[in-house]
Amino acid sequence: MSRTYKATGINLKTQALGESDKIVTILTREFGLIRAVAPGSRKHNSSLGGRSGMFVVNELLIAKGRSLDKITQAQTLKTYPGLAKDLGKLAASQYLAEIVLCEALSEQPQEELYDLFNEHLHRLEAVSSANPFGVLAHLAHGVFHLLALAGLTPQVQICCLSQRSLKPDFTDPNWQVGFSIPAGGTVSLEARERLRKEGEREMRAEGQRSRGAEEQGEINNQFPVPHAPFPMTPVASTERTSATHWLPNAQTIVVHRQEIPVISSRLGAMQLALLQHLSQPEIMQIDGARDHDWLSVEQILRQYAQYQLGRPIRSATLIDSYFAANHDATV
Repeated sequence: MSRTYKATGINLKTQALGESDKIVTILTREFGLIRAVAPGSRKHNSSLGGRSGMFVVNELLIAKGRSLDKITQAQTLKTYPGLAKDLGKLAASQYLAEIVLCEALSEQPQEELYDLFNEHLHRLEAVSSANPFGVLAHLAHGVFHLLALAGLTPQVQICCLSQRSLKPDFTDPNWQVGFSIPAGGTVSLEARERLRKEGEREMRAEGQRSRGAEEQGEINNQFPVPHAPFPMTPVASTERTSATHWLPNAQTIVVHRQEIPVISSRLGAMQLALLQHLSQPEIMQIDGARDHDWLSVEQILRQYAQYQLGRPIRSATLIDSYFAANHDATV
């Protein structure tokens, strides 16, 4: 007989198998991510039918199989019926589930991830349906916390270049800060501009050194020295190597430069304040925050998460459609 084990888990994904079965991908507290067959769950009178639905939390008895495990018993502990009644909440829940599927490990406990995911599903379900953009705020909050748990959170409190703290300036309507996905977070536009100017000065200085070395080489060719009295040595360096030039008279110039980060998007003061607020345990209303601010924050986190996870978030298309429709309805 196949050995069995017990686990408590939440269903993240289902797919049909044969005529009447399902394969259910489950995040469990005890064993992480598992895939198991729910036999007969697509039959009308199956006891596993409702228990194998999306976002249902079950206490499971599972039989170990050669290729796929099999659910033999399931007792429902919790459901989230409010998610299925609202398209925005359902899309946001699937969005978070995709991130969990990327982060979750198999064959080892995933208690923190399990608890965090359930907590954010609970919060999404509790959002008032009269305020669809409240769903967007809670979605951004959930994405940020899931990234933080995986050690992938973007840097939003300080500048990635200068390492100085960033504080939104609400007194200047034109104030902006950059967000660089490759650099891993927020970038002061002033610090980036200083780095760009320093790079231009270094390029000009390098050009002058190269021209001087070429002139010295011409002199040496006219009056050659039989043996150089010194070894080849580097004569210039800064922070990051970008080029090495071999010059006459056995001298080397090595030029290092810090790369200028690509700015993926620009944030206003309110958008930065919202991003910085997402690190808090609870999300609260920020005076002056508008719908388009949360839309911008979600877009930034989406692009950043996709970059870090190395795959697109397919449920994001449902989010775009839903909130575009709601925005048009409220204009």
